[in-house]
Amino acid sequence: MSFFIGNIRGDRTPGVIQGNALNGLCERICIQTQKVFDACLQQTQIEGQSIPLTGFNPANPTLPLTFVSGQNSANQPFTVSNLTIERLEDRPNFARVRATVTIPVDIVYTDANNVAGTAQGEFTVDEDVVLYVPQPSIMPYRIQASGGVILTEGTFPENASSPLTVNCCLALILKVVADAEILVPSYGYCLIPPCQSFTEDVCSGYFDLPLFPTPAPTPNA
Repeated sequence: MSFFIGNIRGDRTPGVIQGNALNGLCERICIQTQKVFDACLQQTQIEGQSIPLTGFNPANPTLPLTFVSGQNSANQPFTVSNLTIERLEDRPNFARVRATVTIPVDIVYTDANNVAGTAQGEFTVDEDVVLYVPQPSIMPYRIQASGGVILTEGTFPENASSPLTVNCCLALILKVVADAEILVPSYGYCLIPPCQSFTEDVCSGYFDLPLFPTPAPTPNA
């Protein structure tokens, strides 16, 4: 089973609230998490972006290479560098935030022998935005970046050591966050259901059949 399989529902499982949302509240708890003070989303199309590639797998592919697809790496986060924060005198607690965001990507290609392969790369974008930035405190705030990118087109050079040129669609989120202890209402601990083991039971459909044939209806006289 899981939270979303079967008939396990109630005040102590995640899901859509039905009825009075206050029903079942039993305590106020302190949780350690990241508080997001502000965030903004930028969606943009980038053309002619150069991406140096490394980590070819298999190594030494036979040229020329043909681009198949690409997207941001699931195992590498976006990183923020060259950060400057300038507070706006006419807007208390707001600031101009400038930063360079580095985005790691995974590339899929085929070589001249039609052998599929992968490679890794990264590219950078410069951001210049206005965000709500809290005043200094013992627990410092941070600027984080996240999002997703899809490479729609790509052209490999004749020399594999040269950068790949791509067009891409980028959705970039910049956030102002800080580690904090937050007081929240609680329904208590989650009720964790037992796992449902995955099986490929070839007999399940057969065993669902009735043991004996169902009698045919008696025709009307």
